[in-house]
Amino acid sequence: MKLFLLATTLIISLITQAQSFPYDLKIDSISIPQLGGLQSFGVGQANGKWLVVGGRLDGLHRRQPWATFDSAGHNTQLIVIDPILKKRWVAPLTSLSTSLQEQLSSTNMEFIQKGEYLFLMGGYGISKTVDDHITFPYLTAIHLPSVIDAIVNQTDFSSHILQVKDELFAITGGQLLIVNDAFYLTGGHRFDGKYNPMGNGTFTQTYLSGIRKFTFSVNNNTLNYKHLGDVISEEHLHRRDFNVLPQILPNGKDGLIAFSGVFQKEVNLPYLDAVVIDRDSFTVVPDFAQYYNHYHCATISLYDKSDQKMHNLFFGGIAQYYDSSTYLVQDNDVPFVKTVARVMYDKNGRLAEYKMPVNMPAYLGAASEFIVNPALSILPNEVVAMDQFVGDTILLGYIYGGIQSPAANIFWINTGVESKASEMIYPVYLIKTKGDHSTLNVQSVGGVQLQLYPDPIEDRLSLNFTLKNAGDVLVEVTNLDGTLRLEKTLKKLAIGQHSKTIKFRKLNRGDVYFVRLTIGEVKVVQKMIVN
Repeated sequence: MKLFLLATTLIISLITQAQSFPYDLKIDSISIPQLGGLQSFGVGQANGKWLVVGGRLDGLHRRQPWATFDSAGHNTQLIVIDPILKKRWVAPLTSLSTSLQEQLSSTNMEFIQKGEYLFLMGGYGISKTVDDHITFPYLTAIHLPSVIDAIVNQTDFSSHILQVKDELFAITGGQLLIVNDAFYLTGGHRFDGKYNPMGNGTFTQTYLSGIRKFTFSVNNNTLNYKHLGDVISEEHLHRRDFNVLPQILPNGKDGLIAFSGVFQKEVNLPYLDAVVIDRDSFTVVPDFAQYYNHYHCATISLYDKSDQKMHNLFFGGIAQYYDSSTYLVQDNDVPFVKTVARVMYDKNGRLAEYKMPVNMPAYLGAASEFIVNPALSILPNEVVAMDQFVGDTILLGYIYGGIQSPAANIFWINTGVESKASEMIYPVYLIKTKGDHSTLNVQSVGGVQLQLYPDPIEDRLSLNFTLKNAGDVLVEVTNLDGTLRLEKTLKKLAIGQHSKTIKFRKLNRGDVYFVRLTIGEVKVVQKMIVN
């Protein structure tokens, strides 16, 4: 089912006036001999080289439990990449302990680099120890300069990798970042057993639904950690496989924003909202919805100190929406997309989403990573300082890996050969321009977050929307020629999210309608094509 959405009539002038990103993006490509494809991995860098750990060698996972996440797709090597010399080196994991081999060949580990150490947590894969697929209960620290040097020179690296075990670490599909020297594990889930989209008792799954805080340190070749507690919210943090980006908050302090993710508790679709996380708590951003990039993809955070604005860039991936000829298209199959988007976070705490005037070169970006150019001025929380840019063309860094698909929707026909793990490296440049060429997605700042679900079989129309104020909501549906087909007032609705179903006779496939919600002075119009 696809819906073509018209822009909301509510345009917040302050957001429009605040457009101030005088840059275009350029995405190049380079290939390195014998560098294979990889997705859902961890990565760190030292001395101009990258260390790539874990991940999958194949593309989008299959739907059948017997065929998905098999051992043939495990990455059982440590990979060193030099993007300048275009060289790669590899070393097998066989010199390491069994627990290290199992975790470091898993997929969707949470990871973060601090100083010379790459910390990796959890991950999902096959454990020969328990003879099943599990989420691994380990935290591993890798001394990057030593391990990279050992792999390049073909010497032993095992003494430079440390590991500890705790069931608190058994999370996959979350994000691990740093706030004020503490490590924040945000979202994710524990998934044990064989993946099966139909359920059927082949796995157990428990969402973290929160933020788990730690301190990590390495002293005298010992990996130490301390659990600082959890912040739990089933309503707002029940999500995984998403993007969490470091921020400079409006008060000048370090923080995070969790963007989108899956799945909503009532329906298997992505969240559209964003959650700001500071040192002690979190806040859902009012009046904002993210449409263009919902699953984890390559991202980078930029901070303009002069304007006190964050500019968060998202590269492709998977999303419920994409842009087509100025219309926003809702596709509940949640396809691969090519969209490159920017989410601005200003000094007043407002978020707004913009479409950049460049697309990814293919349906790719999902489960890829952005490796930041180390020559840039990078703040302690991994945010790039824009005020230190030199010149009109800036190499931001590189996108590596991820899933590349030949088409937007392949999940329901996936036999394992339709997609692949990308082997390409994409240098990303920021180019100074005389104006802001990105386009505001006005739906992102309307606050209503209207979603439509026509059901021609049952002759009904379901609507999801959010109210900032209590009151009545007028729903009107017209044909293309303006004929009123339905008019209904939903009375005395409370503040918050609502799901309503309205009987709609003769709702036929291929029909085109305009759906308008009137909420006080606010009017939201969407164009709906029944599919």
